[in-house]
Amino acid sequence: MDLVDLSSRVAALDAALQPIARRPVPLDDLAGWAERMRAAPPATEEAGVAGEAVAVLRALIQVYADGGDAERAAVRELFDRYRAFRRAVHLPERADTAAGLRARLLHLSARDHDGDTRDELLRLRDMLAEAEAAGVDADPVLAEVAALSSDVDRYGMGSIRTILIRCMGTSGDPGRHGRPDI
Repeated sequence: MDLVDLSSRVAALDAALQPIARRPVPLDDLAGWAERMRAAPPATEEAGVAGEAVAVLRALIQVYADGGDAERAAVRELFDRYRAFRRAVHLPERADTAAGLRARLLHLSARDHDGDTRDELLRLRDMLAEAEAAGVDADPVLAEVAALSSDVDRYGMGSIRTILIRCMGTSGDPGRHGRPDI
């Protein structure tokens, strides 16, 4: 799939996910709402697009990993523009192998802060803790993905490139993984 095809597929998936993403939160029943959210299927399953969504996400990440600066910027723009897709579609891979960690870090890099750097830092911390617990040497993977990442500091907490570089060399101290400046 090329970027034009991927863009139209992401737009269609985003449109399918929008009604779920835009459901109102009942402020008079937050506890019940939270329980219903925990019990609900993932948004991609509810919308009937789970398989296609993961396939499109994998293709986007492949373009991101293999492309040049222009392709990576275009993929970041797709994640920025299509927020329901960005929030609902995730890779099934775990970070307990080098390949799984690479895929998850590429996805994080392509999301480029995901609208909130703090959430991404927490995800990154968890990924790196999982990788370390499995004996994965994260530093080469962090270096590879950092080299592909944006150097734009969108929210004052560092660029994704800088954040990934700061995580390197913290093996043996899981408390430091993914926690630069927090």
